[in-house]
Amino acid sequence: MKIDVNGITLNYEKVGTGSPLIMVHGNGETHEIFNVAREKLKDRFTCYLIDSRGHGESSPVETYSYQPMRQDIIELIKALDLKNVTFYGFSDGGIIGLLVASQTDLIDTLIISGANTRPDAVSKKLLWMFRIMWFFGRDEKIHMMLKEPNIDDSELFKIKAKTLVLAGSNDIIQESHTRHIADCIKGSTLCILPGEDHGSYIKNSEKIADIILDFCK
Repeated sequence: MKIDVNGITLNYEKVGTGSPLIMVHGNGETHEIFNVAREKLKDRFTCYLIDSRGHGESSPVETYSYQPMRQDIIELIKALDLKNVTFYGFSDGGIIGLLVASQTDLIDTLIISGANTRPDAVSKKLLWMFRIMWFFGRDEKIHMMLKEPNIDDSELFKIKAKTLVLAGSNDIIQESHTRHIADCIKGSTLCILPGEDHGSYIKNSEKIADIILDFCK
């Protein structure tokens, strides 16, 4: 399905019945990483699986920034008149979720995996890899991760949604940073998943569906 928001066209898949669950993927991916999870989730939720701008079948863009991506989701929620929204975001999707939840009251339940609030929260090795990839490839998606996000703790303090902060014990995001995000969101739940990396429990996996269902019981 297609919807025009914020000057672009977003592609999304809608499946299931129940209260709305918006799911947003990470950098360089598409909504198809949730194809396995959605099969478990569709009996509990109406799932809206989004291709972020510049990804999948959504409108291409010349430059990338998290704030326009945040506005895309805000306008989608309003255009579809969604209420009692649960938002799940992986990596970049988690960053978008933090921005939407800190700047609006449109999200009732927020679940994020492997999100960061500043570029240097990723491992030093990966940060250098991003710099090399940007130098040789000039991929604007990589460039965004080198300069963004820049989410202040004061913004996290504003989040009122029921929140679950997830990361793998072997995540590319520093565990201390994930714990800090959870500490800044009042009443949030933190879960560090043993043996999991950044996306092992998410991409084409039922594990994230089980976590979402359990948290939303």
